[in-house]
Amino acid sequence: MKKGLHPESYRFVVFKDMSNGTMFLNRSTAPTKETIKYDDGNEYPLIKLEISSTSHPFYTGQNVLVDTAGRIDKFKKRYEKKK
Repeated sequence: MKKGLHPESYRFVVFKDMSNGTMFLNRSTAPTKETIKYDDGNEYPLIKLEISSTSHPFYTGQNVLVDTAGRIDKFKKRYEKKK
């Protein structure tokens, strides 16, 4: 294996699912400027997720329509019939 291929700056980061508020702690090298206080009382960098395994229809078994940034409204507005 090549040396120096993988980054060495892994740190603990909180990932937060913005659709349902679920948070989990993991290690990552992803850059972020935001921080959040986690359940253990420590402050960690925060990475916001639009969807995770706790809210994804495949994992939850529910057919939930996830409207990210009003995409459905934008589509309807763009293609609605002109009166």
